[in-house]
Amino acid sequence: MHPKKGSRSLRKGRFSHQNNAYHITLVTQHRKPVFKHFLCARQFIKSLKMSDEKGVTQTLCFCIMPDHVHWLFILKSNNLSQVIARVKSHYTRAFNTKIWQDGFHDHLIRSNEDLINVARYIVANPVRAKIVDKVANYPHWDAIWL
Repeated sequence: MHPKKGSRSLRKGRFSHQNNAYHITLVTQHRKPVFKHFLCARQFIKSLKMSDEKGVTQTLCFCIMPDHVHWLFILKSNNLSQVIARVKSHYTRAFNTKIWQDGFHDHLIRSNEDLINVARYIVANPVRAKIVDKVANYPHWDAIWL
């Protein structure tokens, strides 16, 4: 039996380890392509940068897709759920509307995993989705290595 979307059982086993890297995926409500609009995507990038400026995260890589976000970062303080709630809330307040699907998908990057390969996977999303033919043609991504 699979747990219902957004249920507490989906969060079982989620834990926060400061100074570890996480790959987070956030999805818009009903997969609405909110970030297809340039200014909406740029505003969300400001939310990620604000988290870094407050010393809560250290962003390694992100890609803002039309209906979801991939974010690779090192957790510096607080717990993972609090960080995501703050980033979502900061963006939502800017537009005064609910745009997020409840919850988020998280993946703790294990020490033996290659962060650069995870980053390459993240920034290649627009190419795999056939939005652009090469990553350089997509405006809403960044990575510290590239």
